[in-house]
Amino acid sequence: MRRSAAALGLTLIGLWLILTFKSSPASRLAINAVPPISTVPAGPANTSPAPGAAPPPGSNPTTTVGPTSGPRTITGGLFSNRYGDVQVAVVVSGNQIIDVKALKLPSDRARSRDISDQAAPLLHDEVIQAQSAQIDTIGGATYTSASYAQSLQSALDKVHG
Repeated sequence: MRRSAAALGLTLIGLWLILTFKSSPASRLAINAVPPISTVPAGPANTSPAPGAAPPPGSNPTTTVGPTSGPRTITGGLFSNRYGDVQVAVVVSGNQIIDVKALKLPSDRARSRDISDQAAPLLHDEVIQAQSAQIDTIGGATYTSASYAQSLQSALDKVHG
């Protein structure tokens, strides 16, 4: 009798957990719209504007390094969330993401700075492993994770375009 009561109780708890599960905000964003970088051929060697030319309004200038097959650094857009601004730059070589650099993370408050310091290396590792902006949200840094993925996706969009 005790075993059946325990089994019923655990079943109800499991059912409750499944029914109350909510996906992270990052997974609901349109960050998955573009395929991973590994499926896109390398673009032209120089995607930055001509010297002396102003970049289009609302865009960030793109920096390139080396030849087409060599590493290129592309800066993503600046995305704001309730805790601050987030911007990343992605380094690609051929069809592979080789590095991601957080250019700006929330740091106005001590707590935001602590969260950013802890989340940045985890987000970096997620990107390197996923080779796309389809990354898992870091617990405790949900807004930063979502903005990080958005900025990364905007940089990858520049590689694709």
